[in-house]
Amino acid sequence: MPIRTITVHGRTWRVLPSGFTTANGNDEHGVLFLTGEGDALEARVSHYSPLGERSRERALATLSDAYLAQLLAESQPSATAPETGYRKSPPSA
Repeated sequence: MPIRTITVHGRTWRVLPSGFTTANGNDEHGVLFLTGEGDALEARVSHYSPLGERSRERALATLSDAYLAQLLAESQPSATAPETGYRKSPPSA
């Protein structure tokens, strides 16, 4: 699974497909943003509609860093996302 990295406001985030797809044949994908390690791991989740590519990995590869930063800004915390098992992240610094 490909992992991308972006830096937003001085924090580096690993970006990867969350595994979420809709029942309507990949018309929406989930994306997982991770920063930190171990007990300090923070996770956020967002969704987007792929344009062109329908494979999760290839669709993610086509997204610009600016679009990923926008998805991160609109993302939800892991405690509210079924993709992460509603895992609570540590408080943001």
